[in-house]
Amino acid sequence: MRPGEERPVEGGACASLSELELLKLRASECIDEAAERLGALSRAIWSEPELAYEEHHAHGVLTRFFESEPPAGSWAVQPHYQLATAFRAEWGPPWGLAALRPLHLGFLCEYDALPGIGHACGHNLIAEVGAAAALGVRGALEGLPGPPLPVKVIVLGTPAEEDGGGKIDLIEAGAFKNLDVVFMAHPSQENAAYLPDVAEHDVTVKYYGKASHAAAYPWEGLNALDAAVLAYNNLSVLRQQMKPTWRVHGIIKNGGVKPNIIPSYSELIYYFRAPSMKELPVLTKKAEDCFRAAALATGCTVEIKGGAHDYYNVLPNKSLWKAYVENGKKLGIDFISEDAMLSGPSGSTDFGNVTFVVPGIHPYFYIGTNALNHTEQYTEAAGSPEAQFHALRTAKVLAMTALDVIFKPELLERIREDFKLKLQEEEYLNTVE
Repeated sequence: MRPGEERPVEGGACASLSELELLKLRASECIDEAAERLGALSRAIWSEPELAYEEHHAHGVLTRFFESEPPAGSWAVQPHYQLATAFRAEWGPPWGLAALRPLHLGFLCEYDALPGIGHACGHNLIAEVGAAAALGVRGALEGLPGPPLPVKVIVLGTPAEEDGGGKIDLIEAGAFKNLDVVFMAHPSQENAAYLPDVAEHDVTVKYYGKASHAAAYPWEGLNALDAAVLAYNNLSVLRQQMKPTWRVHGIIKNGGVKPNIIPSYSELIYYFRAPSMKELPVLTKKAEDCFRAAALATGCTVEIKGGAHDYYNVLPNKSLWKAYVENGKKLGIDFISEDAMLSGPSGSTDFGNVTFVVPGIHPYFYIGTNALNHTEQYTEAAGSPEAQFHALRTAKVLAMTALDVIFKPELLERIREDFKLKLQEEEYLNTVE
């Protein structure tokens, strides 16, 4: 049996709607049964926030969680998978047909925090939802009395979403190579099956001038702070000619050491965002011209260094998000309209890069507060008991959608076709065969 073919549920009979709904119910029950453990996992991560690539406590909490899930050893856990704070946990029922490739479903966990304000983006809840959804799918499949399904449930711990792009490191290491569909969900202020997260490129700009006494002989100096200020103003002027969907925002990180010393060094950090990877280089070129013009005007030299990874825009998969919405409505979730979804505000995520190599879904979910992400109020909400109801309900919807992917081969084919079409629209050459 191959992914995409009819998959038997019991006695060789194909899954009817009622049988599939029973499996979805069982997945939800399994998540409810594990609710206390899942809540403890989320609180443990929330209570000790860690920055990108330094999530050692969260990594330990998650790997121990899967290692201890009964029966012992049922999850094959690889700690420090490709990265020091990444992990991989895998479960699959035993099956004897070695010639058949199982369907690989991936559930992603994030768990890094923000400097100063902790889990103000709710990554503790992302980790909980990913773990919970995986437990739900496993619970539904392992209870089948008939022949085992050729399915593998894979949980990937993906560090450093807020800074650096751990998922991109894992893509480059081959961690997503054999996955068929990936699932995760992100806390927000509303329930949305998709938001148009945009492509992002960051740069560090350094100006080198010449120090001199600012009062006695300023003409001997080359003012690196002037270069930084000019660059900042150049970009402000550029905004008049920027597309409404482009975003440029930055800070002057270093502007000198003392007022009577002409600064010989200054440093800026900027983020550029555009709706797609096709537009991002256009915006980046315009911004870099602004940086170079400031150097020319002040006589300074400039060094422009891009970040280690660009974040790609998230490719929508309409077939996948429609299945998610259908399942979510069964559990009482009120989703924003498709028009609001496609025109809503958004940021950037390294999950976008994942959607260029494997079909995936990255819905957003309400956690019981109107507070905005990246605020102290959202940090408090992410650790609240009220958020647990919304997080576990979202996990149930992800698990239900994964079961649709398993038992509806026509859905899987549509998901794959949507994926290929979006890659073609992006003119992305390295398409997955």
